Amino acid sequence: MIEERRAQPRIPSDRWQTALTDIAPNRILIRGFPVDELMGRLSFAEAVYLLLMGELPSPAIGRMLNAVLVSSIDHGVTPPSTLAARNVATTGAPLKDSVAAGVLAFGPHHGGDIESCMRFLDSGLSLMRDGRTQQEAAVAVVDSLLRQPGAPPGFGHRFHTRDPRAARLLQMALELELEGEHVRLLRGIEHAMAERAAEFGRALPVNVDGAIAAVCADLGFAYELGNAIFLISRLPGLIAHAHEERTRQAPMRQIDPKDHDYDGARERRLPEGRK
Repeated sequence: MIEERRAQPRIPSDRWQTALTDIAPNRILIRGFPVDELMGRLSFAEAVYLLLMGELPSPAIGRMLNAVLVSSIDHGVTPPSTLAARNVATTGAPLKDSVAAGVLAFGPHHGGDIESCMRFLDSGLSLMRDGRTQQEAAVAVVDSLLRQPGAPPGFGHRFHTRDPRAARLLQMALELELEGEHVRLLRGIEHAMAERAAEFGRALPVNVDGAIAAVCADLGFAYELGNAIFLISRLPGLIAHAHEERTRQAPMRQIDPKDHDYDGARERRLPEGRK
């Protein structure tokens, strides 16, 4: 007689799971790829995409994401995050503390517009899936933006009347054949807003946050990862400002961004052949 086997009770596991990085003696796997094989073969932007999205990007996506990271690497001394980093640095605090203060200065109105813009672009796309044309969806989105206080996320800029970073990113999305439904709707909304500029009080062209939002959404990034891309991009700028404050300026000074003068390199061009 064959003795019936009783089902073994499942022992609940107290171990949690991660799919990012596997560490073993003499081996480091990033999403399954040995990190030493990635080194020198992937750009930093491509490695970021791999870590966040789980798969290797195509060459076009890698180049697009690299441009996104470069686009927001720094924006002078006036952003709140930069001032926060410099104000902590002037106390003599360590570099890491100064940079951390800059990171903590990101909020809904500084670095948060990317997520907000991604969300309202998706709301417009939902209208299109319900049967509206792109133009009708764009007009509906503009109507909703007019009912909200403040500047629409992803449009207008306190300094630029035409953000050169946004224009370049959208141009690259077209050239690399990565222009998807989010970028196309963004262009439609910009056109609809231009026709109603008087209602907004001024012209509000797409800014770099809006371009990053549309591009990242077309690349498949989740909302919060859009903001994370901005954080990754701006971190070197915060480090540079905190380091400069610690090495060039007197300690414990009162920092007024309106008092500064630029004394760096004059405008120059990349060498021929540099892509």
